[in-house]
Amino acid sequence: MIGIFRRAAVVALSATFILPLPAQAENSAGSYLAGRQAIARSDFANAAEFYTRALALDPSNPTLMESVVLSRLAMGEIDRALPVAQQMEAQGLRSQVAHMVVQASLLANGDYAAYLDRDPGTQGIGKLADGLLAGWAHLGAGSVGQALAQFDRVGDTNGVRNFARYHKALALASVGDYEGAEAIFAADDGVVTTLSRRAAMARAEVLSQLGRNDDALNMLADVFGPSFDPGLTAVADRLVTGETLPFSHVRTPQEGLAEVFFTIGAALNDEAADDFVLIYARAASYLRPDHIDAILLSAELLEDMGQFDLSVATYRKVPQESADHHAAEMGRAEALRRAGKPDAAIEVLESLAIDYPTLPLVHSSLGDLLRQQEDYASAVKAYDQALEFLEKGDTREWFVLYARGISHERLKHWEDAEADFRRALELNPEQPQVLNYLGYSLVERQIKLEEALDMIERAAAARPDSGYIIDSLGWVLFRLGRYEEAVAHMERAVELMPIDPVVNDHLGDVYWAVGRHREAEFQWSRALSFVDPEDKDNEAKPDRIRAKLEIGLDAVLAQEGAEPIRVANEQ
Repeated sequence: MIGIFRRAAVVALSATFILPLPAQAENSAGSYLAGRQAIARSDFANAAEFYTRALALDPSNPTLMESVVLSRLAMGEIDRALPVAQQMEAQGLRSQVAHMVVQASLLANGDYAAYLDRDPGTQGIGKLADGLLAGWAHLGAGSVGQALAQFDRVGDTNGVRNFARYHKALALASVGDYEGAEAIFAADDGVVTTLSRRAAMARAEVLSQLGRNDDALNMLADVFGPSFDPGLTAVADRLVTGETLPFSHVRTPQEGLAEVFFTIGAALNDEAADDFVLIYARAASYLRPDHIDAILLSAELLEDMGQFDLSVATYRKVPQESADHHAAEMGRAEALRRAGKPDAAIEVLESLAIDYPTLPLVHSSLGDLLRQQEDYASAVKAYDQALEFLEKGDTREWFVLYARGISHERLKHWEDAEADFRRALELNPEQPQVLNYLGYSLVERQIKLEEALDMIERAAAARPDSGYIIDSLGWVLFRLGRYEEAVAHMERAVELMPIDPVVNDHLGDVYWAVGRHREAEFQWSRALSFVDPEDKDNEAKPDRIRAKLEIGLDAVLAQEGAEPIRVANEQ
């Protein structure tokens, strides 16, 4: 499993925005406050507009200037942020985002001399970024020796050595020194190779340039395991045919500069705030618009921040001919789902299933979405396709079986559902979700109750704070006539899920069974108050609850032809 050395490098990578306190000019306060509200929601488009209006009324306000730059940068609108960023530098203001915008503009225009003349102490964006950018700027200015020496100087800093070595390897490969690049990738048991997915794929291209396609294939298998995604599969297929792969990861100094911003953004992902990571991804895309990984990172971050429309638009920037188009479409479908557009999400996944008919993840994701929309029959078909193409031993198989079992159970195809649940348990014997679902289903059918109790007890041992599982434990004890034992578990379930109508209803039944009738009626009343009439999939039965409130549980059981509570007690 590959990964970036995030924790070791976070201190070296992180920086904070410099935001002086605003001078609340009376006539710009409304726009400023609206901008603050927008930025708090990560609504960068509106934040940019509101802050721009406020700045027009208070043009010397440092906070407003930086807020405009930050919002425009987060939108990827670096050219629109540039005039304000230049104004900030002209006034001697120190701002990381302003310096980033000015630097990105200089580098995009190939003005390496002007970049190298800047003072990183007063006009820099961070020690690591400044150091790596300087290396690529030297290369762009025509000095390979100064570039390599700069990467070595950056590598002398603890915690970021491998970042510097990675960029040095890319720089060597970009000028055709593939042997030098491979020496860096291979050193120390290939530690730089495992820095990121891009590092491993870059090394594969280097090895191919050296005529070592078999070594490239073995390296990819070592790093990624036996299951390749479509992007890796496309690379592997070309290696197998003997094709010499071009070195495409960094072909020019400007692409190397883009890689600096992406490397740092990816390293900070999950460690720093999403908007902080986003500005690095946006800078990378500005310098290299076809940097697919930067596009995907930006889209994922926007989705995480709830900016679904922006996320969808960003995912769409990945061209169909890209080997990572499937990843972009999967992300777009999820963003559409989260935006409350399930039909559009299903359409994306159905189209993707046609383009990638043997990719299990596409089918299982489609099944999950269809199941969430309660189209269980179509979900089963999608899961069938996923299982058909999953390789033997794939760790995802148990979940697909579990999800298909749920769909069968909802369709009242109990034999098929039980078979899927039991097969899932064969693959993952102590999986608490499966143990609970199968155990509870058996309890509801009032069959194999002792086996159900064993399953649910194992699930509860694994997840003692799961309200659903503890409810199942109390309910199976109730079904077994062990009412006194059931009380504590059902009370705990209500503590964990206080507004769930089913759990409150169950506790009412348990209280009734032990003679606590007034408390039972209180719980049934609570259960009724929590029933959502729009939730068609809710197991709570309001008419039955009302009947219990009117005539009691014993009479309701008698009407249903079920065994009375008192008989079970006598036994």
